[in-house]
Amino acid sequence: MSIDLDVLGQATVSDETLSAMVASRWSSCSVMLLSGRAEEFPYDVPSLTTAGRFAVSGVALVDGVERDFSFFVKHIREWSRSPEFAFVPPAIREWARTTVPWRTEAEVYCSTLAAGLPMGLAMPDVISVQTIDESSYAVWLELVADDPIEWSLERYADAARLLGRFAASRAVRGVAANISHDFRLQSYVDGRFRNQVLPDLRSDVWDHPLLAADFAALREPTLAAAESVDAIAAELSAMPHLAAHGDACPNNLLVRPDGAGFTLIDFGYFRSMPVGFDLGQLLVGDVQIGKRSAADLEVRDGIILEAYVDGLAAEGESIAVELIERAHALQLALFSGLSALPVELLSRDPDDETRRLVAARARMTRYSLRLLEATVSS
Repeated sequence: MSIDLDVLGQATVSDETLSAMVASRWSSCSVMLLSGRAEEFPYDVPSLTTAGRFAVSGVALVDGVERDFSFFVKHIREWSRSPEFAFVPPAIREWARTTVPWRTEAEVYCSTLAAGLPMGLAMPDVISVQTIDESSYAVWLELVADDPIEWSLERYADAARLLGRFAASRAVRGVAANISHDFRLQSYVDGRFRNQVLPDLRSDVWDHPLLAADFAALREPTLAAAESVDAIAAELSAMPHLAAHGDACPNNLLVRPDGAGFTLIDFGYFRSMPVGFDLGQLLVGDVQIGKRSAADLEVRDGIILEAYVDGLAAEGESIAVELIERAHALQLALFSGLSALPVELLSRDPDDETRRLVAARARMTRYSLRLLEATVSS
């Protein structure tokens, strides 16, 4: 029978290809598709390089036995195909096109990373990587179950400890060293920061009624730090480098239903990065999108930093805690604190939820600036 996969758009595959994927899932040579459907996968966090996320499920006769199958499909593209690319100044478009990695996920899922992960971490089984054209592809993965329960402090500590082991693991570092996209911190500074973040910080948006109460006192210190962005990036770049997931927010660390560890997803920025790089998004990822309060930032930060250092030690890596603290402060400021001004919220109704999110972003900026000052390099 024919399975309707039209919702996948350019990422659609033939019945023959889908049958082959089902066959590979059970190492079978005999598969007959009986039913199937495709639908958009709900995910409200946008990405420059993601054209779509989908779930494909159905029933197939596998070696004479009816079996349910389900796959997660992610359509990945060069970011020049994203609608947001239209806002890039024409003079820098060709350079900007090359700064955002989009091939990395395919490289990761075709690598040996899964076999080298520390115990307690896993990644989805890769079913297939399907080339769409010269600037896009689709990864077909197992559809991973996730426990949506709110994260406790203990869970944050578990995640940080495993991220420390991930960072220091020789097997993981070996894969990270072979990622083809040469992402540099200065590229972020010369790209998004100078062309989007800094103009906003230098504008009068601080005077907007929605922002004034929470951000007024932050204007001067934030601008001062932003004007030193090259020095911040240079100091961070000089730190010891280990492996990093690159976007280790709770959304990308799926909690297994049995509670035993995490499944890592979204490897677009996986590579060698300054030590402690993953602590930033682990700390503020859910605050940025309004899923968690910023009230416990300092408490959580102390917990995850200690756990991360324990994870490094478990893999035989010894780096001075003060150095890790400083690297974490620099990363948090560069990628989160200095860009937390919520200009994207200004068109929304100023309801309680919006005001709560603005206040959380301000608290995040305040904490980031304080950490940057407290860990200043002597």
